[in-house]
Amino acid sequence: MTSARRSRSGTGSVTSKGSSAIEAEHTVFSRAVGWIRRNLPRREHFERNRWLRPVAHRVLAPALWRFTRRSVPRGVALGVVTGILAPVAQIPLSAVLALPFRANIPAAALTTFITNPFTTPAIWVGAYWTGKWMLDFDRAVPAGRIASKVAENTGWLHWLIADAGPATAIGLITLSIGGAILGYAASSVGWRLWIARKWKRRSVGVH
Repeated sequence: MTSARRSRSGTGSVTSKGSSAIEAEHTVFSRAVGWIRRNLPRREHFERNRWLRPVAHRVLAPALWRFTRRSVPRGVALGVVTGILAPVAQIPLSAVLALPFRANIPAAALTTFITNPFTTPAIWVGAYWTGKWMLDFDRAVPAGRIASKVAENTGWLHWLIADAGPATAIGLITLSIGGAILGYAASSVGWRLWIARKWKRRSVGVH
């Protein structure tokens, strides 16, 4: 009897720990979803945007607002590029560029928030050192094309703080391309995990 009670007690403890872990995971996931829903751009915002009035009828097309396994990763990748490279009007620009790429506009607009007052300084510093490394590497290669082009245009690049301007520009382009690739891959994996989690919860009757 005693061993049976201990066995039941141990099983109950494991079940309780498992339930706590599931509840904690659900809480984190719910908070993330809540933040996304609060900050997700609405169609009305784009409709009232004066920059988008000439193409508003195309930007508001339902196909660009559907969340699919292809459109969402495209939107994330596009948002990374516009967020890093565009200093202003990032959301309207991402909406316009979503047209030819058939990207999800809400995902693209939301991803532009990767650049904000807290992250922008780090991104620019990282871009400078990335670009500086690329230019120095190019100079070390015989007949390096990038370095030669920079040397030919030192007259107008000089006012861009000597080599800091081209290094930062090249770094920003490199980071945006790399970030877009990573964002596309991460959102694709995230989409699959979300779908799998949704089906799993549905199979156990959790709503």
